[in-house]
Amino acid sequence: MKNTSFKKTQLATSMALLMGSTLALPTYAQDAETATPAEGEVEVIQVSGIRGSMIRSMDLKRSSSGVVDAISAEELGKFPDTNLAEALQRITGVTISRSNGEGSQITVRGFGPEFNLVTLNGRQMPGTGFTRSFDLANLSSEGVNTLELQKTARAENPSGGLGATVNIITMKPLAQSGQNATISVKGIYDTSNEAGDDVTPEIAGVYTNTFADDMFGFGVSFSHQERDFQQQSANIQGWVLQENDDLPQNIDPSNVVDNRTNITNAAFFPKDMNYSINDVQRERQNGQVTFQFRPVDEFTATIDYTASRATTGTNSVGWGIWNNFGANINAYELDENGTAVYADISGDDGSFTASRNTTRVDARSLGVNLDWMVNDDWHLRLDYHDSYNKTDNGYDEGLGSSGQIILGSNQLDSKVYDYREGEIPQVFVNWNNGTNEIMPSEIDSNFSQFIYSPGRSDIEQLQLDGTWYNSTWDIPLVKIDFGVARTEQSLTGFTAWSGLRGGPGFSPSFTEIFPDSMFVRNDTSGFLDAFDGGGASMNPGYYYTFDFDEAIARQLQFITADVVGESNAYSIDPYFSGDPSVSNVEETTDSIYVQTEWDFEVSDYYVQVNAGLRYEETEVPSTAEVRVPIQVNWVAAGEWITVFQEGVEEQDFTGKYDVLLPMFDVKVDVTDDIVARFSWGKSITRAPIGFLQGGRSFSGSPKIGSRVVSEGSTDLKPYESTNLDLSFEWYYDEASYASVGLFRKSVKNYIDTQGRLETFDGLNDIYQGPRWQEAVSALQAEGIQATDSNIYDYFREAGYADADGVVEPNSDDPLIEWNVVKPRNLDDSKTVEGIELAVQHTFGETGFGFGANATLVDGDVEYDPYNLEQQNPLVGISDSANFQVFYEKEGLSVKVTYAWRSDYVVGIGQAQGSADNPATQFDTFGQVDASINYDVNEHLTVFLEGVNINDETERGYGRFEEQFLFARQYGPRYTLGARYSF
Repeated sequence: MKNTSFKKTQLATSMALLMGSTLALPTYAQDAETATPAEGEVEVIQVSGIRGSMIRSMDLKRSSSGVVDAISAEELGKFPDTNLAEALQRITGVTISRSNGEGSQITVRGFGPEFNLVTLNGRQMPGTGFTRSFDLANLSSEGVNTLELQKTARAENPSGGLGATVNIITMKPLAQSGQNATISVKGIYDTSNEAGDDVTPEIAGVYTNTFADDMFGFGVSFSHQERDFQQQSANIQGWVLQENDDLPQNIDPSNVVDNRTNITNAAFFPKDMNYSINDVQRERQNGQVTFQFRPVDEFTATIDYTASRATTGTNSVGWGIWNNFGANINAYELDENGTAVYADISGDDGSFTASRNTTRVDARSLGVNLDWMVNDDWHLRLDYHDSYNKTDNGYDEGLGSSGQIILGSNQLDSKVYDYREGEIPQVFVNWNNGTNEIMPSEIDSNFSQFIYSPGRSDIEQLQLDGTWYNSTWDIPLVKIDFGVARTEQSLTGFTAWSGLRGGPGFSPSFTEIFPDSMFVRNDTSGFLDAFDGGGASMNPGYYYTFDFDEAIARQLQFITADVVGESNAYSIDPYFSGDPSVSNVEETTDSIYVQTEWDFEVSDYYVQVNAGLRYEETEVPSTAEVRVPIQVNWVAAGEWITVFQEGVEEQDFTGKYDVLLPMFDVKVDVTDDIVARFSWGKSITRAPIGFLQGGRSFSGSPKIGSRVVSEGSTDLKPYESTNLDLSFEWYYDEASYASVGLFRKSVKNYIDTQGRLETFDGLNDIYQGPRWQEAVSALQAEGIQATDSNIYDYFREAGYADADGVVEPNSDDPLIEWNVVKPRNLDDSKTVEGIELAVQHTFGETGFGFGANATLVDGDVEYDPYNLEQQNPLVGISDSANFQVFYEKEGLSVKVTYAWRSDYVVGIGQAQGSADNPATQFDTFGQVDASINYDVNEHLTVFLEGVNINDETERGYGRFEEQFLFARQYGPRYTLGARYSF
């Protein structure tokens, strides 16, 4: 074994970046253009393949200041990863959240997507939708040279990465002379697919060339991927908390089983139970064009343009029950935590749903970089980019929105929810026809709704960076980095909602609209069969489907103003009445930084010290056009509608703050093989940009138990963390190392998103008003259960509703209690700490090797399910581990990987809102992927990949595992392809 002392020099740094790969995708370096090593100073022995890429990633980790991990292009090409998020999960401390069975966003050291900054060649990227989180699922690996993950604070980096900063380094054609090209073709077979193509294509390529003795460089990369698959799921929108006084008092004791021991003062009931089958078609296109001009060795100009588009179309069918706000309970069983594992509930409805939605995400980034090595002492860099991310939710050209049609019936005696066995809750509906199954002739219209909610995030950034290398003073100062920047970010949001169309509510007179032939009966065999209790043994063991377009056409033809009255008439052209909600927030940040590097020896130990300071000022103006509510009408047994005044009200808000972010790194070469590091620094993450939008938004469909008002605040201060890191790394062989790292983050300015109950003058509540109390008393006197359906029927019979079935509030009704959700900074700080362990080992020249890492995270920000008060846990905190084994020799490469993540809190709150602020938690997840690559010759490689070959499923729950929220099933998928390089 050859030992090397890693005393960092400008030349060594450049050469470490220059080492590239020849086997898979061409490898490019970000800063290599500026380095001109003298002949004979460094001998470079290039090692390709998985082993070579592991060496390059390891060397980058070793030579970097602070705690850095990286993945090179070769590893990206030979992992069975479908996007950059899935590639990043292989790094110690990184876990991912998933969407549609693919990696989507990253969590680092327990800090979720909003706490991590994604940059493209050092440029801050706009988030997706109404967030700062960049959706890495929309980026393929083609054209990407390296993924770098900086876990410790650096003054030179843009702020925002409290958890980590991910830098995506793309191809640079002048980094590799001459013509280089790679093209790959794949066929994707998704075992879950039912409605789409059994095999879908993916084609990708990278091409670079240099001209005029490497004065000009041109590079282009592209990828096109199609994937058709099916997601099967079971869902509950939320759980209702009922204090002991709220539990039904007149139930026969024989119908109550109360096993509460851990919680004795509360019980929890499901608001609904529904099942769905979602057929999804997804297309993703990526492209990048890069031009470079180097008239002299010391100056390089680069222009690059990056574009991506991800389009996801979903056709869904669903079925289930609605329990409203947990009243009308006939019998129940509570477990030791107060969760209803069995409940017999009267009233409300059972229904069947058809939905359609298309979401398109377009991202663009235009960048210009000027890199000038003025002389041996001065290096200047000027960088400008203009980027945006636009999300169209409801992009469907036919609908112009996302649409949902719900058909069903409220002609039932009761519904039974049962989760005492298996992994999937079961449902029984006791229909009035005396059976457990409704007939097609009994199905009528409930309602339809259409939503269009596009959003756009823009970032324009200008940065001037410089480096001064010390060749003048005889002191251990190596260099000083400095820079100034201005970043302007804006977010515009638009939401239009149709209101409830085609009713709402059930009416037997509508059943004639939908002939029996329109409905197709299906059994549940094959549905959620990866779960215990799924498949043919499920209850209900059947469901009806119907054609979405036919249902719209029939509603348009029959449900007219003549049938249901003008106020509820179904309208499709245009879908939307009234004024949409529009909001805009802008954020301007001016920054300046200085960072120094010092190299010296202490008692024969090589020591490197980095110290720096970053200062930023941020101003946040916001303008909102809000709808002003007039009243809330009761329009059907389980449906309430907010009525807004004509026009919108414009409101303006402004916030401002500044931050000072110091950092300090020490790296010590304890021996030729052992490196010790210590880092201290401050980092921030700005408040979610959606929280900064001013204005107040009232729910348009404020069902009882989910009456929510959302407000933003431009005065929010950023999360601020004081970070400590201590790590030891042992590089004991050419491609082998072991490391252990300890970290601690103390975070202040946590943002409280809990709701507070408030009332607003003029917004009266029919619920529990005099007429409501009258109805309850009258029904009980007749021995009729006071369900919301029976109370609504009483209102209509008593003349409290108009001809359309709409009940308006009276002035003597009480004011509505709204759950007002407004983000606020908290005064206290919270601490997260953990340990990272990693080992990478190759077995000599055998071709075998393995890598393993684990991150264990703890802190005082965990969620306590037994605490019914407001909580602010750290979202995403979890333990994680990754394991990989590989063999690579004589052109054959085999790799098997396993990624594991413990359960974690996704967020506080559930879909239908709840006053007790319950959590949504994701269950433990572990997935096995594999890939086989074979080099037919030096140009052609064929490969086979398998993703989720262990058929892992997803499951979520509320306060406790028994509070089921969702279960999702996707199935494995396989890819067969070839890659040709020349």
